[in-house]
Amino acid sequence: MTRIFRALINYFIKGLLIVVPLGAAFFLIFWIISRIDTALNISTEFWVDKQGKPLYIPGLGILNVIVVVLVAGVLVTNVVTDPIKRWFYRWLNRLPLFKFLYSSIKDLTEAFVGEEKKFNEPVIVEVNEFGLKKIGFLVQKDLAKLNMPGEVAVYFPYSYSFAGQVIVIAADKVKPIDKNAADVMKFVISGGVSGLD
Repeated sequence: MTRIFRALINYFIKGLLIVVPLGAAFFLIFWIISRIDTALNISTEFWVDKQGKPLYIPGLGILNVIVVVLVAGVLVTNVVTDPIKRWFYRWLNRLPLFKFLYSSIKDLTEAFVGEEKKFNEPVIVEVNEFGLKKIGFLVQKDLAKLNMPGEVAVYFPYSYSFAGQVIVIAADKVKPIDKNAADVMKFVISGGVSGLD
């Protein structure tokens, strides 16, 4: 009887290791998509059903986002010229809070998906005299503009979070890691349990 109970517990634990990550990932994706869809769905504003109640069309909010992003991409690529960009940035400079938020979000987005990806140089940094090392990403190779020649900026993401911290350290304390940047980011964010297969 004890052997059967142990086997059942073993099967249950192995099942948990499969079901919990899959379930959590699917739930999180579903939750994000449904929130975006609900927030940006305009069907309730324009259509009503036979009883006169607003008609909700699932997926229309996500479709709205895709269309807006595609139209913005086409406009920026083919229509928006340098004078229009300069006018936009002059206007943006007049709204300090909006400029701060816009530029911060733009820089973060470009760091992951832009042409100038910032988190593409994984490094390991020795942070104390006991040999403690941290994995991070080299984001600035020259800090001479901050009167810190020979120093670099390294971003250290936190595990299980997209937050992190930037430190300034002597360039000779930073060693490159010969691995794919995406794998190293996955390794750090997962708390060191995945990503370096």
